[in-house]
Amino acid sequence: MDILLESLREEWSALLRIAPRIPVALIVFLVCSLLGRLFGRGLVRVLEKSALTRTHRQFFRTLVVWLLGLVGLMLALNLLGLKGIAASLLAGGGVTAIVVGFAFRGIGENLLAGLFLAFSRPFEMGDLIQSGELQGTVRDIELRSTHIRTADGRDVFIPSARLFESPLINFTKDGLSRLSFNAGIDYRNDARKARELLLETVSAVDGVLDEPAPLVTVASLGPQYVELEIGFWSDTFSTGTDLPQVRFEVIERCRRTLLEGGFTVSSEVNTNVSLAGRAALDVELAR
Repeated sequence: MDILLESLREEWSALLRIAPRIPVALIVFLVCSLLGRLFGRGLVRVLEKSALTRTHRQFFRTLVVWLLGLVGLMLALNLLGLKGIAASLLAGGGVTAIVVGFAFRGIGENLLAGLFLAFSRPFEMGDLIQSGELQGTVRDIELRSTHIRTADGRDVFIPSARLFESPLINFTKDGLSRLSFNAGIDYRNDARKARELLLETVSAVDGVLDEPAPLVTVASLGPQYVELEIGFWSDTFSTGTDLPQVRFEVIERCRRTLLEGGFTVSSEVNTNVSLAGRAALDVELAR
């Protein structure tokens, strides 16, 4: 009992010795926390002028608040003469960080990848991107993942680490998107004339850019028909541009142009031209 009372007296004496410093330590901690909030808000205002999204700006604000709060806590403990506790917190925090890091390695990778993506900015909201087999329009950008909407209406959340490590295709980085399709004509048709008519037809469609210019070329010499590839560019940033509608209009006008021009389209072709250099065979039909 005497030992217990003696321990209590020593603790009480220690508390009385540091009592005058408790308000100072509390003020230091509160000042550091207040500075963290002020610096965080100021940082957000500065970052608003950059290309960073709101999610990234809030992340940096929270990071500044927590760092200055931690600094204030360490200073307060040192003022109270509790350097051992401060050192223990730092050491314990380091051990905890290692344990948590191994336990949540995937989360950490995604957060770091999200930070790198925040600075590199390979895509923006509304861009059409593809990572592996996933393709869709960017709906939201967060640090851990990016939300895309696929063409069939699925909402997919791609981890930031995958976007950072894997090849990323951005179809709308500069607003230009190239569309193309193929059409077949008979070997007896004039491919040059078909090319001229198709170029004129494609250029007249609203939503098709003059520069880069449309292109019509021979894609292949198939066994049944000559395959033409028609390609054109459209500006996705232009107000009112509907890529599916533009593509449909181009294909429909090209179809009408070929039919009205007297060309035999691929579905009507029934000739088979041998390109192996063999002599033609005489065929006689008899009942």
